[in-house]
Amino acid sequence: MKQFFKTVFASTLGVLIALGIVTMGSIFFFIGVAASSGGSTEYKPSKNTVFKLSLNGMLVEQSVKNPFSELMGENSGQLAVPDVIKAIRRAKANDNIKGIYLEAGSLSSGFAGVEAIRRELEDFKSSGKFIVSYGDFYTQGSYYLCSVADSIFLNPQGSVSLVGLASQGIFYTGLAEKIGVEHYIFKVGTYKSAVEPYFLKKFSDANREQLTSLLGSVWGNMTSAIEKSRNISSDELNRYLNEGLATGQATNAVDYKLADKLCYRYEVENAVKEMAGQDVKGKLKTAGVDKVASIKVKEKDSKNKIAILYAEGEIRDEDSSSPFGANEQVISEEMAKKLRKLKDDDDVKAVVFRVNSPGGSAYISEQIWKEVVELKAKKPIVVSMSNYAASGGYYISCAANKIIAERTTLTGSIGVFGVVRNFTGTFDKLGVTTDIVKTNTYADLGDFTRPMREDEKALIQRGVEQTYDLFLTRCADGRGMTKAEIDSIGQGRVWTGEQALERGLVDKLGGMDDAIKEAASLAELTDYSVTVADGPKDFFTKFMEKKMDEVKVSMVKSVMGEEQFNLYSTIQRAKTESGVIARMPFDIKGL
Repeated sequence: MKQFFKTVFASTLGVLIALGIVTMGSIFFFIGVAASSGGSTEYKPSKNTVFKLSLNGMLVEQSVKNPFSELMGENSGQLAVPDVIKAIRRAKANDNIKGIYLEAGSLSSGFAGVEAIRRELEDFKSSGKFIVSYGDFYTQGSYYLCSVADSIFLNPQGSVSLVGLASQGIFYTGLAEKIGVEHYIFKVGTYKSAVEPYFLKKFSDANREQLTSLLGSVWGNMTSAIEKSRNISSDELNRYLNEGLATGQATNAVDYKLADKLCYRYEVENAVKEMAGQDVKGKLKTAGVDKVASIKVKEKDSKNKIAILYAEGEIRDEDSSSPFGANEQVISEEMAKKLRKLKDDDDVKAVVFRVNSPGGSAYISEQIWKEVVELKAKKPIVVSMSNYAASGGYYISCAANKIIAERTTLTGSIGVFGVVRNFTGTFDKLGVTTDIVKTNTYADLGDFTRPMREDEKALIQRGVEQTYDLFLTRCADGRGMTKAEIDSIGQGRVWTGEQALERGLVDKLGGMDDAIKEAASLAELTDYSVTVADGPKDFFTKFMEKKMDEVKVSMVKSVMGEEQFNLYSTIQRAKTESGVIARMPFDIKGL
């Protein structure tokens, strides 16, 4: 009898717990749906409010709003460049907002995104309102932004971590030799170095040359802006960098005029209160990006629309994406359908195609290119390049009427590659054998259980060369140049926006506003309104589409840690790459 009651009690308790979980889940679900579907409401700032811009998380073109994070008081982890720019402009125009308080944090971003925000902050200063920044620690990206501030404050135990840029390669050649994997490399382009990790143990001379050039160009733009804003010489800044003073005492930053004063957070907040006309004894009255961006202003409402279409992430077939890429943006063939829809929308008179992509599948890039050409035949399309528009990212851009890039946009990389793996050595080590029966000579082409024949290698190399020739043709036609001219600046080489301008790969340096003005000019519009063609999906749409993959990613991250997860996901992504690839060969770290 005692065992019976124990069993009943345990079963009842289990049911009650389950009901509790379901009930709480339902409550959060419906609250979340309401928050997600409700949209942003108008925010009316009270007198003497300060716009607080927290430089934390990942800078993206479009963010996914997660109402659960907001309910729990957590940061969504994403900061959308257009939202930040919109908020800065609203803060500039609203009399109740007295200034901007920049709170430096760990900001993950490409170079062009922070350049666009910094330019907007510089424009904000023309209003006569203040910009103050504070940081426990300043990363290079956050400091680049904050250097525009009127006053820069640093925690007495903090640092301004200016050390320079670096690009590190991971090479798998030694590992492949140990486990018996052989890589067959097929590529066109002296500088197309994405395959180097599979057959080299260090950077090639050509890759080292282009990396040195890129890093120098990007870093030169960043440091010259810092020197100008802080009124310091390049010699002073280089001494701070090369003597490792960023890792020393916080006073080093003040001595070299990188910071104005060492203060604790509450001291800076009190100073901000005084500047804004707030009660120093009260709580600092601030508003964040979402609130400030939602301040209503009178906007044009015209039947003539200029549509902005965002293309962000790697170019690939979504169906082949791994769960390890569930938290990444992907440009798929769906983008071609979106372009087609804009072509057929008579209210849309011109399109701004915002590209932020290192490239990917050459096949998918071709499908998107075709729709750009079709749209261009009916109405103007202007490409606005963000952090990356390289390789496949350039492929989908080259046919536009005009291309506008930021100075630090990484673009070009006109080249292609393919990799085939042979696991014969691995199978030998494991004692595994295979056999095959086939009807024709190339029925087993790409069989990874045996070495490739020379005639098979020739077939694949021919296919890669044909793809490169097509890539050259697309670029030559789009840019009004010869294939030979494109080839001379192609060969897989990556250029910054300012370098690409000198070589005719882009038409102008600038941001989204410049692209919109160019599109209006080409469409001969004076009366128009701007709309986002495909807004960011809300949290629940994204959750329903990828919920299982995201759960897997979250679980793996919690076990492996962020750094190990990123390395592992890179390897997993490399394993799933198939077909001819047009992707930028490296990533630059340092912000």
